[in-house]
Amino acid sequence: MKLILAMDLLGGQVVHGVGGNRRQYRPLDWGCASDTDPVRFLLDVAPRYVYIADLDRITGAGDNDEAVRACAGHVEACFVDRGCRSPDEMRSDDRITEVIGTETAGSDLSRYPGGILSIDCRDGRVVPEGGDPVRLLRNVAEYPFSGFILLNISSVGTRTGVVAADVLEGLRNATTKPLFYGGGVASLSDLQALSDAGIDGAIVATAVHTGAIPLAMVRRGLFC
Repeated sequence: MKLILAMDLLGGQVVHGVGGNRRQYRPLDWGCASDTDPVRFLLDVAPRYVYIADLDRITGAGDNDEAVRACAGHVEACFVDRGCRSPDEMRSDDRITEVIGTETAGSDLSRYPGGILSIDCRDGRVVPEGGDPVRLLRNVAEYPFSGFILLNISSVGTRTGVVAADVLEGLRNATTKPLFYGGGVASLSDLQALSDAGIDGAIVATAVHTGAIPLAMVRRGLFC
């Protein structure tokens, strides 16, 4: 199972996301890196894979495009949620895998020609329409996305753990494509639960910065 470091960018800095309350996000000036500048932060942590959420683009307040492009040159794979609101906003860049989040993508997901679909959830329901994530995944499984993320926005940074095993099983059974999980991953036992369920990748951040998940694993990019 892949281990992917999450980086939230806001106002040109790496911030610490907690519970999806973005107005309360603060610079991540503690943990594994000595600098909140995105590139210097990435060089300090040195992950193999990175997932970047450009919160300025997601909220319509600007962008961190230059920093994202620079970061992509320092990792083996770079997954980026730029807050796409239509296929026209997708970018063509061989170094970046576009992440299309349900929070911003609109109701007709069939319009998108590719990328990875992030099923963004708060309190177990899909954002923004409140549906069931397993049902949505079944409905879009044959769309031309290359893979899927189950992202628990309300659990980001909280270290509350992963969803129940039966939910993971339902998600895994809904698609044969790569399936990643993010939000609340707190420990090695959480990673084991995801691996046991057949999840292909875990997106992690807070647990790495607190030492609950060894930094060496993120640099290797694998849990095994």
